[in-house]
Formats: sequence, structure tokens, C-alpha cells
Amino acid sequence: MLFRQLFDPETSTYTYLIADTSDKEAILIDPVLEQVERDLKLLNELGLNLRYCLETHIHADHITGTGKLREITGCQGIVPQNAQAACADRFLKDGEVLQLGEIPIEAIATPGHTDSHMAYLVNGKQILTGDSLLIRGCGRTDFQGGDAGILYDSVTQRLFTLTDDTLVYPAHDYRGQTVSTIKEEKQFNPRFTGSDRSSFIQLMASLDLANPKKIAEAVPANQQCGKVSATI
Repeated sequence: MLFRQLFDPETSTYTYLIADTSDKEAILIDPVLEQVERDLKLLNELGLNLRYCLETHIHADHITGTGKLREITGCQGIVPQNAQAACADRFLKDGEVLQLGEIPIEAIATPGHTDSHMAYLVNGKQILTGDSLLIRGCGRTDFQGGDAGILYDSVTQRLFTLTDDTLVYPAHDYRGQTVSTIKEEKQFNPRFTGSDRSSFIQLMASLDLANPKKIAEAVPANQQCGKVSATI
């Protein structure tokens, strides 16, 4: 299996490239529009065929590269079930397995950051957590149908129940961290250690965060698989 973590410095977004090295089928998770040329160049260099672009959720901080990549490569655009993106080719349900050659990618519903959010368990060993669980943090819950109590349940009941050695790969990091483990996050993540559901809800309500800079542009564009409206 080929696994690459790619970074967009403007939005601190991680895109993940996964491929079955035997049949050269590849998937990109959370691609960024401004990085499409980079991703295509890497796919070409490695002789990979992009079969899928997969989103963890409808992003508010960057525009997805899925639409452009689909136009160029003919790949399928896939989003979580109930995501507001009628343009998608496929909607993944909780527990559904997307098979990439010999690599199973299991969808695990982790709502709370948004009302339709998935984490993806790759080969039973690596969990792509999107914005639900970050390294020593978590995604915000104050827009796009977010709910702090539901996020607490998603992380503690769906992610923290994975094996301790499961590698954690988030969709963002703002401090240069690249990977963690479930064991580390259970022990050291300040959003969850020593917190119960009620105190977590209170903590998230007190954050008073500014909106992402691109939210007005990104959300409607991502609901169209990355197509930017002429009115934006």
C-alpha cells in the first residue's frame, strides 16, 4: 500500500493519497483545489490511476479539488451520506467499506463538527479523522449543523474505541504535527482528557472562534463539488 500525506500551507489542510501498488488504483481524500496540479503530477509520476476522490465532510475553509480532478481523470466524487452535495457520484453510509484494490476503507460516522461527517479507517490500521479529532484538539461545532455533544459522542464512542495503536491522521494541523495514535489522544488530548460530555459542551461553547476566512466561498462551492459560482 502506498500512503502519502500532502499539505496545503494556506489552509493547513492535509490531503491523503492512498494507492494499491499492485493494480495502481488510487484515491485522494480531501483534495484542495489549489493543489490539483501538484496531485496530478504526483499521480502521473507514480503511474497511478485516480479512481476516487473522497471527502470527510463539506469543508468551510477550502474549496475541494474533487470537481476539477473528476473532469480531468474521470474519477468518482464521493461524500458522506446526507452531505449537501447533489453533484457527488456516490454517498457513503456508516459502516460501508470502499474497496480500493486490496485496501478496505471503512466509513465511520463521526458527526458533530458538521452534521454529515465521516472518518475513514484504512486497512484497519490508520484512521483519517477529518475535522472530528485533531492532534491534541478537535474541530469546532458552531456552524454547519455542528453539535458539541454529538461530537463528544463521536470521538469517545466511535474513535476512542479503536485499538490504541491505530494511527490518527487529521484533515488539518496548525502546529506542524503530522500523525498521532488513538492511545496518545485518549491520554493527552486536552479537549477530552478529564472532560465529561457536559464539560466538553461548555468548553466548546466558550471558544468564541472567528469564522474561517473562506467560509462564504467554500461551503457553496463544495456543495457543488468544488465548482465556484460566477456570483462569488
